[in-house]
Amino acid sequence: MRLLFVADGRSPIALQWIEYFVERGDEVHLASTFPCKVDLALKGIEIIPVAFSKWKRDNRQSDLMGSRTLNFRSALRTWLGPLTLPLASRSLRKMIQRVKPDLIHGMRIPFEGILASKAARGIPLAVSVWGNDFTLHAAASNRMKQLIRQTLTAAAGLHTDCNRDQKLATSLGFEVTKPFLVAPGNGGVKISLFHPPKKSVIKPTVLNPRGIRAYVRNDAFFRAIPIILAQKPGTRFVCTAMHGDKQVEGWIEDLKIGKSVELLKPVPHRDMAEIYRRCQVFVSPSVHDGTPNSMLEGMASGCFPVVGDLESIREWIIHGRNGLLMDANDPASIAEGVLTALDRKDLRADAAEINSKIIATRAEYKRTMELAREFFRQVIFHA
Repeated sequence: MRLLFVADGRSPIALQWIEYFVERGDEVHLASTFPCKVDLALKGIEIIPVAFSKWKRDNRQSDLMGSRTLNFRSALRTWLGPLTLPLASRSLRKMIQRVKPDLIHGMRIPFEGILASKAARGIPLAVSVWGNDFTLHAAASNRMKQLIRQTLTAAAGLHTDCNRDQKLATSLGFEVTKPFLVAPGNGGVKISLFHPPKKSVIKPTVLNPRGIRAYVRNDAFFRAIPIILAQKPGTRFVCTAMHGDKQVEGWIEDLKIGKSVELLKPVPHRDMAEIYRRCQVFVSPSVHDGTPNSMLEGMASGCFPVVGDLESIREWIIHGRNGLLMDANDPASIAEGVLTALDRKDLRADAAEINSKIIATRAEYKRTMELAREFFRQVIFHA
């Protein structure tokens, strides 16, 4: 197959999906919406910015673009990002005319899927829904909802990472007779990399792997830490992709928890496996989500999940059996979940065994990507 992916070329989620087709010998082209360097044998790559993506900060830039301005930047992309679509779609259309792909895959609806739908013009289009495309972005403005509806109408096939989003897609205009796939957003977990530790973790260590995101209640997470430390003063907290963020550092200083918290810089994807393995519990305090790839990787690594109580999460987690659900808006609820997990070694051990089986049967990378390849074939055939 000759495939054209419209995706964020920096994203491990997109790259892991693309990697499979490169290694299978397909002719793969990438239109990246962000400046990037990709270590894959792509046939071609172009940078096509959309919604101000060419000005996206890197992690070395000033903290002035950190969590303090996150909501503003998200609103800016929502309200003004659509104005950048005509220019970006013209650039993508030229690339499509040159590449002549069998299929275009827009990975994430705002704005990659939207952009692809504007430029596809008769080429079979598959679209991936990521996490909060419907629950957060579709509700952000009437214009965004309209663009998402138009994208779903144009798509010849739909990939979502949870069953909930298949239902929501139908309510937003996706035809149920078209091919669809429910599978992890990153194509699944490489269990040769993400696997439980050989020995159980002894020290009480809690991981927040979510970084700075508008839909993650990190403020509530940090306010939960003093509650946890009051009962378990030796607990360590590890937070990825938060190093140098002034708002986070301010919370830590105000709460006087600096001795118990380690803020990490962005961690290469493959190195996350070892971080999961040295923690007993991971916390995902999100209020909008599909199936977080970080959750699946943590489950595969034997780390116990304490996660926001969302419909999409309940497709994977049964409260009190293979994880704990909590109210991500409530520090006391987060603390209760973490303390229960730290106290219950038996619960953590049982959950690790259950979750290992779940990942092997429902989210293993090679098995999932075989389904993805068949999905692509169906989209091309039925378009």
